[in-house]
Amino acid sequence: MIDHASRTRKAEQREKARRRTHRPVDPENYEFIPAKKPIDFYDSDIEQRVAVYARVSTDNVQQATSYELQKKYYEDFVVHHPNWTLVRIYADEGISGTSLAHRDEFNAMIADCRSGKIDLIITKSVSRFARNVVDCISMVRMLADLPSPVGVFFESECIFSLKDDSQMALSFQATMAQEESHIRSRSMETSLRMRLDGGMPLTPKLLGYSHDADGNLVVNPEEAPTVKLIFYMYLYGYSSADIAAALTEMGRKTYLGNVKWTSNSVVQVLRNERHCGDVLTRKTYTPSYLTHKSRKNRGDRPQSLYRNHHEAIVSRDDFIAVQHLLNNSKYGHRSILPELRVIDSGLLKGFVTINPRWAGFKPADYFQASASIRPPDEQSEEKMPLSSVTLAPGDFDMRGFEITRSEFFDNYHRPYVLFQDKRIKFSTTCVRAFGKDNHVELLVNPVEMKFAVRTAGKGNRNAVLFSKLVDGKYQPREIAGAAYMETLFQLFGWSQDLKYRIAGRLFQSHSESAYIFDINDAEAFIKSYLLSSQPGESGAADAMQPLSTSGKRVRAVPEEWIGSFGKQYYIHQHSFPPVCEQSEEDWKIRMEGQLYEIGQKLHVTGFDVLRDYIRQEFGQHGKEEP
Repeated sequence: MIDHASRTRKAEQREKARRRTHRPVDPENYEFIPAKKPIDFYDSDIEQRVAVYARVSTDNVQQATSYELQKKYYEDFVVHHPNWTLVRIYADEGISGTSLAHRDEFNAMIADCRSGKIDLIITKSVSRFARNVVDCISMVRMLADLPSPVGVFFESECIFSLKDDSQMALSFQATMAQEESHIRSRSMETSLRMRLDGGMPLTPKLLGYSHDADGNLVVNPEEAPTVKLIFYMYLYGYSSADIAAALTEMGRKTYLGNVKWTSNSVVQVLRNERHCGDVLTRKTYTPSYLTHKSRKNRGDRPQSLYRNHHEAIVSRDDFIAVQHLLNNSKYGHRSILPELRVIDSGLLKGFVTINPRWAGFKPADYFQASASIRPPDEQSEEKMPLSSVTLAPGDFDMRGFEITRSEFFDNYHRPYVLFQDKRIKFSTTCVRAFGKDNHVELLVNPVEMKFAVRTAGKGNRNAVLFSKLVDGKYQPREIAGAAYMETLFQLFGWSQDLKYRIAGRLFQSHSESAYIFDINDAEAFIKSYLLSSQPGESGAADAMQPLSTSGKRVRAVPEEWIGSFGKQYYIHQHSFPPVCEQSEEDWKIRMEGQLYEIGQKLHVTGFDVLRDYIRQEFGQHGKEEP
């Protein structure tokens, strides 16, 4: 059915709209006020304050020519526009356009725009203005939004930023400029890699060396003694700060010609492998071509090491010894290479002493040292089978019986050791068993997976204090382990995020004491958020798991503990033979251990030679001899 009323209403509405749009205007009471003419680059009849921005990315001679040509060209360009006033030519020389950092002239120009001193910026191309898309677009938009808008004219692309239709073209050109910079960066990286790995390493200016006509490093006889003195003083025992103070007092010059030395400048000399005749390439790298921030190369990029590349000032062994000292200086140790000693007999056979202030020994060093005193057939010996047990007439057969684990009983009074957050702490029972002998030595046996602590004299170079006297009683004291804890965790196959506790057994003979801990019996304490599921969750309610709650952590025990109360009686006796069954020769808890040499033996310059050279150099400048 046709709705005639609705049709009539719509027709009336259309007629009203037609009458409104055709309403006559009284010319006597109407005045049209035009808007200001939009600023356009091509308008020569508008007064404009003009700035020119020029940039070259490098400071070589060819680029310098381009730089000067740009300045001259735009000076003439502005002169040919009579209504333009040149404010200033802002020019950055030898600066990359992928970042606004260090572009002082560019940043000064933007500041003048914000201050209302500039109406128009002229630049050669988008790539001269910025090679970063984000910087380019955001900067142009910011200039357009100023109370007095500033336009940017890109001559090569013929783009004026204040035009409404310029945004798409500008975005495209800025993207192209950024990608061009990316391609150029990759090309330079490839070229550099081919050079560094192809027998042409870079050898910039260096203290102690000069370059010959072919660009090769040759020893500088005036500077080399300073380099040698720095290495010899550090090997002799001076700190980097002491060396810096001595060099400053003697008036020795840095490679930049300064006479004021700092601890950091001394370390830079000590760290440079070129002083021992080697060249290591690509020590740093630049991850992003946009930020240009360099990072230390820690295996992120390939490297090449050229040995005996040029004449050395110090021996390679001296250089290596100095690197060990520098790497370990944060742990307070000052000897060149501590001795790694392994005990070759007695109760602690196979145990290796731990130097508490040295980080130079690696897991493989400890393992090889421990294995060195055991013949191969002994190393592969398995646990004693129960079938091999022989009983004398009248003896009670203990097969099938287990020695119950102490971990199932009172935790407070049992002896144990805790490993957590690069610290070691022994229980109260442990420290009070040692009494006033609170200087101890730590040992590890990675072959048998055991850890031990024994009493030690105060003069022992490896001794640490593991208890303190409080109200007449010895209380546990945490032992810092920053230098060696990571190595121990790797040896034991532990996670750095967990806390570990191991119960131990005490062995005593007269005034000698030692605790031995079996790493295989370690309990782990896990932060609850590190577990993907908790005991008692759906699907695991009836399953027996080696997990239980212990304070704010979840306690995890070895899985084999679930099906037993402890070790079989005879296996336990075999693992820890009683002291009474050992001869006096076998006991030897205090045995020092034999020296185990790891890796290549270093032939470091002797003490007397170091002292004589330092005295000679000091004597030439009237400084007191060491």
